Amino acid sequence: MAERTQRTVRDLRRANRTAVLQRLYSDGPMSRQELGPATGLSSGSVSNVVAELIEDGLLEEAGIVGSDGGRPRTLLRVAPGSGCLIGVDVGETRVRVELFDLAMGELARSELPLRHDGYDVDLIVRHIAEGIATVLRESEASPGRLLGVGVGVPGILDRSRPGGAVVHGQTIGWDAVPLEELLHHTVALPPGVGFFLSNGAKALGQAEMWFGGGRGARNAAIVLFGSGVGACLVTDGVIDGGARDSAGEWGHLTVSVGGRRCRCGARGCLEAYTGSEALLQRWQEAGGRPPPDADEETALAALVAAAHPPDGGPAADPVARSVLDETAEYLGAGISDLINLFSPERVLIGGWAGLQLGPHLLPAVRAHATAYSLAHPAGRVTIDLGRLGPDAVTVGAATLPLADFFANGGRRRAAPGEQGTAPGWRTALEERARAGRG
Repeated sequence: MAERTQRTVRDLRRANRTAVLQRLYSDGPMSRQELGPATGLSSGSVSNVVAELIEDGLLEEAGIVGSDGGRPRTLLRVAPGSGCLIGVDVGETRVRVELFDLAMGELARSELPLRHDGYDVDLIVRHIAEGIATVLRESEASPGRLLGVGVGVPGILDRSRPGGAVVHGQTIGWDAVPLEELLHHTVALPPGVGFFLSNGAKALGQAEMWFGGGRGARNAAIVLFGSGVGACLVTDGVIDGGARDSAGEWGHLTVSVGGRRCRCGARGCLEAYTGSEALLQRWQEAGGRPPPDADEETALAALVAAAHPPDGGPAADPVARSVLDETAEYLGAGISDLINLFSPERVLIGGWAGLQLGPHLLPAVRAHATAYSLAHPAGRVTIDLGRLGPDAVTVGAATLPLADFFANGGRRRAAPGEQGTAPGWRTALEERARAGRG
């Protein structure tokens, strides 16, 4: 006999609060009268829930609208100042930390650069800790309003182990790094405030689905184009990934058997032809001259300028143009795999390199994606640039604690882990091993 699931009054109240908060956040402002049909709740339930949420400071009035022959209706919205969120982007060139209100209005930011070989775990944890302290200090936000910290990282996240998410980042030299546990031991957060980790491409995808070019789509692929490449897949409105929180590792599909060596160690990966790090290497191998000692973003900007000089400037560099043309074809072919396998309605290209290259490559990428795809799915997809700019990963990371807050009916969950200070992850692991806990 199937086990019967019993819902308590408390469960029902939490679900009703969640329904109202989520509907107002995605589609508000709305009146009480509109909330009933939108949420499926009775008018009495809507009145009770709205009264609770107003008393808790989570909702506020957002104006009045007239009605046909009736009393004016008061519009409601989620109060932006009722809480704040932190989003962290552990990127390839910097660690970006931003503090947002609940409407995703930026309150403060911190950016700490990374060297080319800057994926030292201790350094990343210190940068995150410093960035969080900086944005809280500069915004003068009350720590009691902080709902959580979302962190977007490269690699695959394994949540099957106690202590929180473990990161496997083969391309950056991370092997089973217990990042969530390290953050809890290193970063001083208020009681009840937790970390929410996700793959960076999935964070980008969630941001575009909530606020950007993915809104309204049920099936989409959002591509992160940076030093490496990744993709977030959305099927029937749900971001794919499972317990091992990866982005499908699209960048490590083989596009050339026995081809160029990828950062992961394999040969012929898509990333070895389209990632900006590989792209700059190909330009140099073909005779290009990146600026000496320039960081990756500056060098890529120089490549774009050489291939597409401004009007009235020097002639286009044929070597740079050839490298970008080849990159557009590989990227289009990679996108065709997503189209043939998943039949998305939309493909969006984001990431810092995507922002730099997209305006120049997009027409060619579209043409190649169509040429390499099956005709039926290719005829139903649009390929565009993401709309959220360089902050997309931090925005997406910040939505992780926000989604959890709403799912819990507008109340914070108790955060796992202990607060404290540890000198570094290796030392922490050694101490746990000596104590018989590692």
